[in-house]
Amino acid sequence: MCQASFFGPKAALNYEKVIIVRKTLLRILAFTVLGAFASTAANMPPVRTVFVILMENKPWSSIKGNANAPFINNVLLPQASHCEQYYNQSSPSLPNYIWLEAGTNFGIHDDLAPSAHHQSTTNHLVTLLNRAGIGWRAYQEGISGTVVPLIDAYPYAVRHDPFVYFDDVTGTNNPNSPYGLAHIRPYSELARDLTNHSTAAYNFITPDVCHDMHDSCAPLNNPVKQGDAWLSTEIPKLMNSTAYTNNGAIFIVWDESDGVNGKPIGMIVLSPLARGKNYASTVHFTHSSFVRTTQEIFRLSPWLGDAANATNLSDLFDPIPSPPTNLRLATQ
Repeated sequence: MCQASFFGPKAALNYEKVIIVRKTLLRILAFTVLGAFASTAANMPPVRTVFVILMENKPWSSIKGNANAPFINNVLLPQASHCEQYYNQSSPSLPNYIWLEAGTNFGIHDDLAPSAHHQSTTNHLVTLLNRAGIGWRAYQEGISGTVVPLIDAYPYAVRHDPFVYFDDVTGTNNPNSPYGLAHIRPYSELARDLTNHSTAAYNFITPDVCHDMHDSCAPLNNPVKQGDAWLSTEIPKLMNSTAYTNNGAIFIVWDESDGVNGKPIGMIVLSPLARGKNYASTVHFTHSSFVRTTQEIFRLSPWLGDAANATNLSDLFDPIPSPPTNLRLATQ
């Protein structure tokens, strides 16, 4: 058994050797912690708070370089990481939103309301978060917050709110479900929560259909320009919050392209932990990649649907250094 002599009664190590041993022990401790994290969260960085913002129905080719999206192209991308090969896995809108919550669309291929498509399964993201004691909240623009929003109320579209399709969130289509009311809140409350440092760890943000690039609305009457203008006022609020600066991450993702599958869609990531500087990843990603990434960030199991087969979004973040091997303690 090897024992450093400075622990014995006849300590003889000089000061330099003591420093060497201490530094070595600290490195071993640090890499042990890092290794434990890496084994449970793969190669994702230590993101503490997630904000995901859903935009609508545009291929990436209609966003990148578009003069109608000056904030995205001239402000966000220069400081963000983004994907060049990110794809949806279903169509129309609702199946994609469901996929982002559960890693599957449960065979849904339309945009009908929860009354037609409510799911009894508990195997979906926010329930895994809840079981793990991790807070979540959905901020929906255009809802009142007095009932669980189970039907359209323009410009709110229920098909863009995946959480109301799960019975364990809504108490099976109960508009007065206490759990649903506590977690599905008006978007207008987000600014207050950011100021009060009371945001959840996982925050799903749905702009209304005038702000998510879906509908053409006055006064701009240009969906891309409308969405870009909305992001230009809302993203700074997130980036100026402590939830973001303290290892937060903002994921801006489009649900699908323009109704034609097979076209890349946008995924933009802003984070103190991201590569940023307009880093463009050419790795093939899907909505399942986002689900897997979220599960790895929060260490949630089991894998949800196709997340088991997906590549996480770690390429958009600064690499985590691999711990060295064959470290040896310096001894006398």
